[in-house]
Amino acid sequence: MLKYVLLGFLNYTPMTGYELKQFMDESTANFWHAKQSQIYTTLKKLEEDGLLKSHIEAQESRPDRRVYTINEAGRADLNDWLSQPETELQPRKEGLLVKLFFSAGSDKEKMLTQLRLLRDLHQRQMEHYETATHAFIRQIAEGMPQLEKDAQLWDATRRFGVLFEEMFVHWLDETIEKIEQW
Repeated sequence: MLKYVLLGFLNYTPMTGYELKQFMDESTANFWHAKQSQIYTTLKKLEEDGLLKSHIEAQESRPDRRVYTINEAGRADLNDWLSQPETELQPRKEGLLVKLFFSAGSDKEKMLTQLRLLRDLHQRQMEHYETATHAFIRQIAEGMPQLEKDAQLWDATRRFGVLFEEMFVHWLDETIEKIEQW
């Protein structure tokens, strides 16, 4: 999947691996993320596979930077992938649910502390999507009017993140209340 995330971003504009990581952190992080090392490894493989090319740009008083550009083969591969329908639900893994499933014999207060901490994290993440991520999308859309439709879809994925976090906070509130009543 990272392959297509990178090709998708490069389909908008040439970028460095660092820039790709920054864009990913501000836009797709609620549904797809990667470490910087994974991004560079994947970019190298994509270039070896002939789906993009790179060139070095010299910089004054900074290290040179490698800029990646998608090519026609990369666009064709991306478009082929985009046209494939999703026909199966993707399995989820949620470590918290595994812990909770087996926690009936655990210390109640420790469990509540963990759940409250997670509630705070999900609340903050929701607020980040509502403010910083929303502003990031709006800024790009205003600076590049040709991406108006893209920005609407980006905002739809941001909204998914908000709704997911709202659901998680609501579920945590219910679960905390149940455990408090033990």
